[in-house]
Amino acid sequence: MKKYFFHIIFFLIVVSNYSVRADVNSIMQKGNEFYKSNLYQLAIDEYDKLIKQGFEGESVYYNLGNAHYRLGKVGYAILYYEKALKLSPTDEDIKHNLMMAKLNLKDKVDTLPPFFIFNIWEGLLAAFSVSGWTIIVYVVFILLLISVIAYFFSRTATQQRISFFTVGGVLVLFLLTVILLTVKMNKEFNIKNGIIVESSVTVKSSPDSTSKDEFVIHEGLKVHLEDKVDDWVKIRLADGKIGWILEKNLGQI
Repeated sequence: MKKYFFHIIFFLIVVSNYSVRADVNSIMQKGNEFYKSNLYQLAIDEYDKLIKQGFEGESVYYNLGNAHYRLGKVGYAILYYEKALKLSPTDEDIKHNLMMAKLNLKDKVDTLPPFFIFNIWEGLLAAFSVSGWTIIVYVVFILLLISVIAYFFSRTATQQRISFFTVGGVLVLFLLTVILLTVKMNKEFNIKNGIIVESSVTVKSSPDSTSKDEFVIHEGLKVHLEDKVDDWVKIRLADGKIGWILEKNLGQI
């Protein structure tokens, strides 16, 4: 009896998963059809249904970015391109569309050019997502185990010497990939950034609508999120300026 019970449960799970997948594909296809017909707001409404269902993917974020861009909503376009790029850091189409959207930015924030070593480091981090770096760490770890086994099974002094240096090299590579994965995870889960989605936002000196106006920023600008009090968020610009804005004026990447 138990055997049949587990078979039924398994069957129901398979059917449920298939139904959910079919529903996602149906909504995605409907959104794509609206987009092709230049009905961009209807396309956005369909893609938003997937987001509300908890579906995340670079394709839906990319399509949302394209639809918002077509409607002239630069802030939302950049927000969704950034979300897509976060999941697929090497996608050239996403990078290109993000770059084109940023050409419409009104705010030009001056920052000091980073030291070239930091550029290389950031480039390495951006090369893969957290899942991508996790896979690389596993692969390098397996290579390390194989190298260690090869060392202990070496029959000649030459083979042992080669295996020894191989183990050393792979160990260094393993430690480097672990560090990169750790830093990437820290940036993903602890460092929060957002995109301004309103056309114009006045930044306040404190989380209070009656507080002093500090400066004005515009849609599409990327900001660092530092703190939150009720409906207010403390932001920091790339040039170091800080202030408070209402949470509804931005979207978190």
